[in-house]
Amino acid sequence: MGIREVSTDQQAADWQGRHVTVAGLGVSGIPAARVLHGLGAVVTVVNDGDDERSRAQAAELEAEGITVRLGDGATLPEGTELIVTTPGWRPDKPLFAAAAEAGVEVWGDVELAWRLRGPGAAPWLAVTGTNGKTTTVRMLASILEAAGLRTAAVGNIGVSLLDAVLGDETYDVLAVELSSYQLHWAPSLRAHSAVVLNLAPDHLDWHGSMEAYAADKGRIYEGNTVACVYNVADKATEDLVREADVEEGCRAIGFTLSTPGPSQLGVVEGILVDRAFVENRQKQAQELAEVADVQPPAPHNVANALAAAALARAFGVEPKAVRDGLRAFRPDPHRIELVEDVDGVVYVDDSKATNTHAAEASLAAYDPIVWIAGGLAKGATFDELVQKSAERLRGVVLIGADRALIREALARHAPEVPVVELDRTDTGAMSAAVQEAAGLARPGDTVLLAPACASMDMFANYNKRGEAFADAVRALAATGRA
Repeated sequence: MGIREVSTDQQAADWQGRHVTVAGLGVSGIPAARVLHGLGAVVTVVNDGDDERSRAQAAELEAEGITVRLGDGATLPEGTELIVTTPGWRPDKPLFAAAAEAGVEVWGDVELAWRLRGPGAAPWLAVTGTNGKTTTVRMLASILEAAGLRTAAVGNIGVSLLDAVLGDETYDVLAVELSSYQLHWAPSLRAHSAVVLNLAPDHLDWHGSMEAYAADKGRIYEGNTVACVYNVADKATEDLVREADVEEGCRAIGFTLSTPGPSQLGVVEGILVDRAFVENRQKQAQELAEVADVQPPAPHNVANALAAAALARAFGVEPKAVRDGLRAFRPDPHRIELVEDVDGVVYVDDSKATNTHAAEASLAAYDPIVWIAGGLAKGATFDELVQKSAERLRGVVLIGADRALIREALARHAPEVPVVELDRTDTGAMSAAVQEAAGLARPGDTVLLAPACASMDMFANYNKRGEAFADAVRALAATGRA
């Protein structure tokens, strides 16, 4: 996507000659540096790392006239008037302490994109939460497209918001995924409507506490104009709505897997219904789609669909487009993805379940289960997860660096469940895990990869972990057919 020229009248400030420091290279830092340079700012990029990749990126930017300082992300460059940071930089970085002392404001890439929007810019329908963000945003984009609207799924899903805001293409509305990191550095963001899908402990090393993490998530509601959508089953999300300072007339809209009350969307006898955006919400409900239109129809995925539908309805989308958009949507790989049915046992890849909250939702969708779990726990504990899921477990296969934490929780809360622990991290470890799971499973069972942990102890990322699982399952299936 090309970046169009940004005219002077689109700016909230005069960028010409303004000294801006960009903190971090990478997916959002490099586009931010180039955009600011193109606006006439004097840009310096600082980066902690000084590896081969960083040096190559720095050489490209320096050839364009942008100054890059590698191996020093702590010192505030002289004359800095503004810092634009990439999302991964923690708030406790020395650079930000130096900025605070000097009275220098810090923006994230989302804040920069928001401030660079032109006249008549597309409104944002924004999504955050501990789990389900990407799926919900892509569902929302599918619904908006089914309504004939020009849209894109952007933000924390690989498509730069700067590209969307400054690109050649124009949009009617944007479906925006925002992480807690991005929201922390976006004080001016004001969405048309927004949702916090759920809240569970995650990234606490970055935020410092659960309270700070929740507060950053709650920023997504600030200044909403039409709807603040919350999860009826997760009271913390409703509390964030109550605390938000919104535009007059903005409504609180709940979503639930149960029968909805007024101003809610929910499920009645296998039908997704709307009692929020109807003429008489005390007595009427509008049918939107069937649960069967949501693929896969796991409970947490149906909740994602209801959240997406609520945002779309807040934007005025008709019921038929909700149904058509959900029918057209297919989830990204490694999100409760059916791999194979081998001898009556279903193998499901939910490698994206990298924390206990996501794994709990995944485990709730199947029964009985042979569970493959483990990896890097990131400080998580597993007692509550095991307690809630114990009755569904046929057996468990544990892998990864922190597998002992899960084993100990199983010993406390599900001592009767057979556990196989694999003490290996080589490339054949996942194949061995699948073989062990197949040995524990019976026809009618689900072998579920829902690790409840990060992947980096054994794999480059959760995608590679999921691919290894799928490859092992297909090899197992091929052996059975041979």
